[in-house]
Amino acid sequence: MEKITVDEVAAEPHPMGVNTERRLLSDALGTEDVTVVHYALEPGEQFSGGTHAHHDQEEVFVILEGAATFHLGPSRGESVTVEAGEAIRFAPGEFQFGRNEGEEPVVGLAIAAPGTRHDWGEIESLAPCEECGTITHHGVRPPEDGFVVYCLECGTERRLA
Repeated sequence: MEKITVDEVAAEPHPMGVNTERRLLSDALGTEDVTVVHYALEPGEQFSGGTHAHHDQEEVFVILEGAATFHLGPSRGESVTVEAGEAIRFAPGEFQFGRNEGEEPVVGLAIAAPGTRHDWGEIESLAPCEECGTITHHGVRPPEDGFVVYCLECGTERRLA
Protein backbone atom coordinates (compact mmCIF):
# COMPACT_ATOMS: atom_id res chain seq x y z
CA MET A 1 0.00 0.00 0.00
CA GLU A 2 1.27 3.45 -0.89
CA LYS A 3 -0.29 6.79 0.04
CA ILE A 4 0.71 10.25 -1.18
CA THR A 5 -0.53 13.82 -1.07
CA VAL A 6 -0.95 15.26 -4.56
CA ASP A 7 0.50 18.66 -3.60
CA GLU A 8 3.67 17.00 -2.29
CA VAL A 9 4.42 15.42 -5.69
CA ALA A 10 6.67 17.78 -7.63
CA ALA A 11 5.31 19.19 -10.88
CA GLU A 12 7.38 18.01 -13.84
CA PRO A 13 7.66 19.49 -17.32
CA HIS A 14 5.60 17.80 -20.01
CA PRO A 15 7.86 15.69 -22.27
CA MET A 16 6.27 17.23 -25.38
CA GLY A 17 7.15 20.78 -24.26
CA VAL A 18 3.59 21.70 -23.26
CA ASN A 19 3.36 24.47 -20.64
CA THR A 20 1.11 22.96 -17.96
CA GLU A 21 1.28 21.80 -14.33
CA ARG A 22 1.75 18.03 -14.48
CA ARG A 23 2.30 15.71 -11.49
CA LEU A 24 3.17 12.04 -12.09
CA LEU A 25 1.20 10.37 -9.30
CA SER A 26 1.94 6.89 -10.62
CA ASP A 27 5.70 7.47 -10.22
CA ALA A 28 5.20 8.64 -6.63
CA LEU A 29 2.96 5.64 -5.92
CA GLY A 30 5.26 3.16 -7.67
CA THR A 31 2.53 1.77 -9.94
CA GLU A 32 3.48 -0.89 -12.47
CA ASP A 33 0.43 -1.35 -14.72
CA VAL A 34 -1.31 2.02 -14.76
CA THR A 35 -0.27 5.64 -15.21
CA VAL A 36 -1.99 8.40 -13.23
CA VAL A 37 -1.13 12.03 -13.96
CA HIS A 38 -2.63 15.02 -12.14
CA TYR A 39 -3.03 18.11 -14.33
CA ALA A 40 -3.83 21.72 -13.47
CA LEU A 41 -4.54 23.67 -16.65
CA GLU A 42 -4.87 27.41 -16.87
CA PRO A 43 -7.05 28.84 -19.66
CA GLY A 44 -5.51 27.94 -23.03
CA GLU A 45 -3.33 25.13 -21.68
CA GLN A 46 -3.60 21.53 -22.83
CA PHE A 47 -3.08 17.97 -21.60
CA SER A 48 -0.77 16.90 -24.45
CA GLY A 49 1.27 18.11 -27.39
CA GLY A 50 -1.64 17.90 -29.85
CA THR A 51 -4.04 15.49 -31.51
CA HIS A 52 -2.71 11.99 -30.98
CA ALA A 53 -3.58 8.33 -30.46
CA HIS A 54 -1.94 5.63 -28.38
CA HIS A 55 -2.33 2.40 -30.30
CA ASP A 56 -1.24 0.30 -27.31
CA GLN A 57 -2.94 2.11 -24.42
CA GLU A 58 -6.37 3.36 -23.37
CA GLU A 59 -6.81 6.67 -21.55
CA VAL A 60 -9.44 7.96 -19.15
CA PHE A 61 -9.64 11.62 -18.14
CA VAL A 62 -11.51 12.52 -14.94
CA ILE A 63 -12.25 16.23 -14.54
CA LEU A 64 -12.19 17.32 -10.89
CA GLU A 65 -12.62 21.08 -11.37
CA GLY A 66 -13.65 23.25 -14.31
CA ALA A 67 -14.47 21.98 -17.81
CA ALA A 68 -12.10 20.56 -20.44
CA THR A 69 -12.81 20.32 -24.15
CA PHE A 70 -11.69 17.19 -26.00
CA HIS A 71 -11.39 17.25 -29.77
CA LEU A 72 -12.03 13.77 -31.15
CA GLY A 73 -9.81 13.74 -34.20
CA PRO A 74 -10.38 14.40 -37.89
CA SER A 75 -12.44 11.30 -38.66
CA ARG A 76 -15.02 12.29 -36.03
CA GLY A 77 -14.67 16.06 -36.39
CA GLU A 78 -16.40 16.84 -33.14
CA SER A 79 -15.63 18.13 -29.66
CA VAL A 80 -16.93 17.07 -26.27
CA THR A 81 -16.94 19.18 -23.11
CA VAL A 82 -16.22 17.22 -19.94
CA GLU A 83 -17.16 19.02 -16.73
CA ALA A 84 -16.23 18.54 -13.07
CA GLY A 85 -17.50 15.17 -11.88
CA GLU A 86 -17.44 13.67 -15.40
CA ALA A 87 -15.00 11.33 -17.15
CA ILE A 88 -14.19 10.41 -20.76
CA ARG A 89 -12.49 7.28 -22.14
CA PHE A 90 -10.42 6.90 -25.30
CA ALA A 91 -9.82 3.39 -26.60
CA PRO A 92 -6.45 2.42 -28.09
CA GLY A 93 -6.15 4.04 -31.52
CA GLU A 94 -8.73 6.81 -30.92
CA PHE A 95 -7.39 10.26 -31.76
CA GLN A 96 -7.97 12.98 -29.16
CA PHE A 97 -6.70 16.31 -27.92
CA GLY A 98 -7.83 17.87 -24.61
CA ARG A 99 -7.45 21.44 -23.48
CA ASN A 100 -8.87 24.17 -21.27
CA GLU A 101 -10.88 26.40 -23.60
CA GLY A 102 -12.69 28.15 -20.75
CA GLU A 103 -11.86 31.08 -18.50
CA GLU A 104 -11.46 29.11 -15.26
CA PRO A 105 -8.71 26.63 -14.29
CA VAL A 106 -9.20 22.92 -14.99
CA VAL A 107 -7.97 20.20 -12.64
CA GLY A 108 -8.09 16.62 -13.82
CA LEU A 109 -6.57 13.18 -13.80
CA ALA A 110 -5.32 11.28 -16.83
CA ILE A 111 -5.37 7.53 -16.19
CA ALA A 112 -3.77 5.23 -18.75
CA ALA A 113 -3.30 1.50 -18.98
CA PRO A 114 -1.27 -0.57 -19.42
CA GLY A 115 1.01 2.17 -18.11
CA THR A 116 3.90 4.26 -19.41
CA ARG A 117 5.92 1.41 -20.86
CA HIS A 118 4.28 1.73 -24.25
CA ASP A 119 6.27 1.53 -27.46
CA TRP A 120 6.82 5.09 -28.73
CA GLY A 121 6.34 3.72 -32.23
CA GLU A 122 2.72 3.04 -31.21
CA ILE A 123 1.95 6.74 -30.69
CA GLU A 124 0.64 8.61 -33.70
CA SER A 125 -0.04 12.33 -33.89
CA LEU A 126 -1.71 14.64 -36.38
CA ALA A 127 0.44 17.66 -37.07
CA PRO A 128 1.18 20.18 -39.80
CA CYS A 129 3.92 19.07 -42.17
CA GLU A 130 5.82 21.92 -43.82
CA GLU A 131 6.91 19.69 -46.68
CA CYS A 132 3.43 18.29 -47.44
CA GLY A 133 1.72 21.63 -46.79
CA THR A 134 -1.11 20.07 -44.79
CA ILE A 135 -1.90 18.21 -41.57
CA THR A 136 -0.62 14.64 -41.85
CA HIS A 137 -0.16 11.57 -39.68
CA HIS A 138 3.11 11.66 -37.75
CA GLY A 139 5.06 9.10 -35.75
CA VAL A 140 6.74 10.04 -32.46
CA ARG A 141 10.29 9.24 -31.36
CA PRO A 142 11.72 10.24 -27.93
CA PRO A 143 15.41 11.06 -28.43
CA GLU A 144 17.72 11.96 -25.57
CA ASP A 145 17.30 15.73 -25.99
CA GLY A 146 13.60 16.13 -26.89
CA PHE A 147 10.86 14.41 -28.83
CA VAL A 148 10.84 14.17 -32.62
CA VAL A 149 7.66 13.88 -34.67
CA TYR A 150 8.07 12.71 -38.24
CA CYS A 151 5.65 12.78 -41.15
CA LEU A 152 4.53 9.28 -42.09
CA GLU A 153 3.93 10.47 -45.67
CA CYS A 154 7.20 12.24 -46.56
CA GLY A 155 9.52 11.60 -43.57
CA THR A 156 10.08 15.27 -42.63
CA GLU A 157 11.13 15.52 -38.97
CA ARG A 158 10.35 18.20 -36.38
CA ARG A 159 12.01 18.31 -32.96
CA LEU A 160 9.82 19.30 -30.01
CA ALA A 161 11.16 20.99 -26.87
